[in-house]
Amino acid sequence: MHRYARHGAIAIAAIGLAIGLASTAMAHIVKQVGPYTVALGWVHEPTYVGEQNAIQVVIKDKSGNPVSDLTADDLKVVVTAAGKQSDPMALAPTFDPDTGLGIPGDYEAPLIPTAPGAYTFHVTGKIHDQPIDETATSAEDTFESAVEPAAIQFPNALPALSDVTTRVERADARAQAAGTAAQQAKDAATTALIAGIAVGGLGVLVGAAALVVAMRRPPAA
Repeated sequence: MHRYARHGAIAIAAIGLAIGLASTAMAHIVKQVGPYTVALGWVHEPTYVGEQNAIQVVIKDKSGNPVSDLTADDLKVVVTAAGKQSDPMALAPTFDPDTGLGIPGDYEAPLIPTAPGAYTFHVTGKIHDQPIDETATSAEDTFESAVEPAAIQFPNALPALSDVTTRVERADARAQAAGTAAQQAKDAATTALIAGIAVGGLGVLVGAAALVVAMRRPPAA
């Protein structure tokens, strides 16, 4: 009885894993790289700005079996969005063969998208002896672009991260301008004080010279 229960649990786990992989591939673009199929996309969709996410690459061999023996040094991904490009990030395996936890053939690079719009993933490296150099951009037929999370915020929608960034930059610019103006006013006041001291000192010298001349002048007859 215990044996049957154990086999049933394994079967249920296998079905769950298959469903998980299928749902993952639905939100990804699948490419053929030599004898391997590579599914590329986000771990979580919809993809919300400011929320923890990750670039996900799921690899299978020509028989449909997951490729789980790559290391974090084998695959890299560079992300391009909002006119900026990231440094190369390691795609690390999530499957642990010792515990059986994670998804076989799944490789991820954590990322928090901070701007709405399209994202491009450029994956390079090797799958065993097969080089990989694949690029994909978010679109209707690939994976989703990042969006602001206002639609799922309740009861009050928070300001968009891009708006907060813009406001902070403007406030910082105003603070810098005010600081510059204050420094200029301070410098002007210092210059005026020095000039006043110089003029006052000159007046004292002129007065002293006049006093000396007066003291040396012979008394009137």
